[in-house]
Amino acid sequence: MEQQLSIWELVSNASLLVQLVMLVLVLASIVSWTMIIRRVFLYRDAEYQLAEFEQQFWSGIDLGKLYRQANANAEDRDSIVGVENIFRSGFKEFSRLRQQNNVDADAIMQGAQRGMRVAMAREEDKLAASLPFLATVGSTSPYIGLFGTVWGIMNSFRGLANVQQATIATVAPGISEALIATAMGLFAAIPAVIAYNRFSTRVDTLVSRYEQFSDEFSSILHRQIYSSKPGEGRTPPVPNKA
Repeated sequence: MEQQLSIWELVSNASLLVQLVMLVLVLASIVSWTMIIRRVFLYRDAEYQLAEFEQQFWSGIDLGKLYRQANANAEDRDSIVGVENIFRSGFKEFSRLRQQNNVDADAIMQGAQRGMRVAMAREEDKLAASLPFLATVGSTSPYIGLFGTVWGIMNSFRGLANVQQATIATVAPGISEALIATAMGLFAAIPAVIAYNRFSTRVDTLVSRYEQFSDEFSSILHRQIYSSKPGEGRTPPVPNKA
């Protein structure tokens, strides 16, 4: 009985082009899994920070005190992320414009909302980073693997030209080598597609909650700036969320 070739032997005996295709797919799979693991921790931390900050925000704390805490967090962690960054950007612009003379309430609100939009765009870019790569791997890996398979099968049949009697045993090793490329393409593509769909949903959910917080924060600032007396500089605490 002939000894069956192992997977490693099939890969090592494959043609150079098929081996290059396999190498590309292996590298794509490694990078994809690295990004997937990092994204999992990133989104988990973002959701935790969002829940923690919203709980603190709606506890009735004074906005000025909350802003100072955000600045302290920025100094400790070098940078702050998520909804805390949106709040900090909006309140910073709100306070800066409010301290200036001859700036009407509409201009102050527009400045604060503009600051939050810029911060929100940065946060959305951070959340969506790596997703295009996962989408590319998920959509192209099967075709790359299929290319390697077609090339390997083509070489197997070309080798039959030098064989007087063709049998299944003659072409089976070459076809097996080629089919490994297709399997590796699917192995790289399937996790990338699943991760991309899952992560896209989580990004949309987080961005939606950021937008909701921005709207609620804008409403609070709007009520405070129009209810404050001229020259009044203190910002009242946030009312408890019903």
